[in-house]
Amino acid sequence: MAAEGSQSWMASYKGMSSDNIKGLVLALSSSLFIGASFIVKKKGLKKAGASGIRAGVGGYSYLYEPLWWAGMITMIVGEIANFAAYAFAPAILVTPLGALSIIIRHVEHAALAHIILREKLHVFGILGCVLCVVGSTTIVLHAPQEREIESVKEVWDLATEPAFLLYAALVIAAVFILVFQFIPQYGQTHIMVYIGVCSLVGSLTVMSVKALGIALKLTFSGTNQLIYPQTWAFTIVVITCVITQMNYLNKALDTFNTAVVSPIYYAMFTSLTILASMIMFKDWDRQNPTQIVTEMCGFVTILSGTFLLHKTKDMSDGLSTSLSMRRSKHTEEDGFSPEGIPLRCQESLRSP
Repeated sequence: MAAEGSQSWMASYKGMSSDNIKGLVLALSSSLFIGASFIVKKKGLKKAGASGIRAGVGGYSYLYEPLWWAGMITMIVGEIANFAAYAFAPAILVTPLGALSIIIRHVEHAALAHIILREKLHVFGILGCVLCVVGSTTIVLHAPQEREIESVKEVWDLATEPAFLLYAALVIAAVFILVFQFIPQYGQTHIMVYIGVCSLVGSLTVMSVKALGIALKLTFSGTNQLIYPQTWAFTIVVITCVITQMNYLNKALDTFNTAVVSPIYYAMFTSLTILASMIMFKDWDRQNPTQIVTEMCGFVTILSGTFLLHKTKDMSDGLSTSLSMRRSKHTEEDGFSPEGIPLRCQESLRSP
């Protein structure tokens, strides 16, 4: 019986296609580059702030800092790899792997705390990393095969089917309601308003990016898709959605704590992107119920790990600020400056 069950499982599991493997490698590379870019840019900002006006108070000295530009170039490479990944693999495989860039940033933050501040690595942070890795592995092993598409016209036909048109109409209507009705009243007090706009528009961004990526992949392989108006229509949608998404994401990050914005945005954006992909590309039509449930369990596991990582980072930041306040109190008693400036700001203001 066990042998029969094993043979049945092997028959249902055909392994990853070459396109899925390419998409996986590109997605992992993207997470690595984007995660590293935050670290490099942060070092560049601190170095620039030590000799000029900090970016947080309106300075632009970082534009003259090579380390910051190295971080920007690294981020651009990561975004290009992420763009290319959608051309080869389904969104349910590519999008959740963005959690790995969070792991990279958390590991860097924890390592510095351990080396410089002599703090022990928090057990919840380690658990969060493990959960993200386990969830990502689960999704990778059970992701659906990429649909075979011969022309951008096929993607256009998928995008203009009634089900996806209804989804797109609902998204656009919800975005307009949030922008014109809720943001003026609740944008500065309710975090879900800005994040809702970013996530809703982001799901359309990914679908358009995937369509454009497929068109470019076919063009580079010898079948020119630039002659079709659908390719340029998807390009316009990508530009419009990206500008809108980045605008409201920056507002969310400027208004609320990053440790709160990031996990909520990741959860909403990834969930809506997977939903949009299911509707437009019908990824689940090529899978059995067991694979679908397993993917959802993997996704929930990643969400749990992401929230743990950011919660741990928030706790570490609070501890660092508390320690800094205590040190400033002792400094005041010794006759020095009474200002309770957090440690990370002191480092950026310190002369080289």
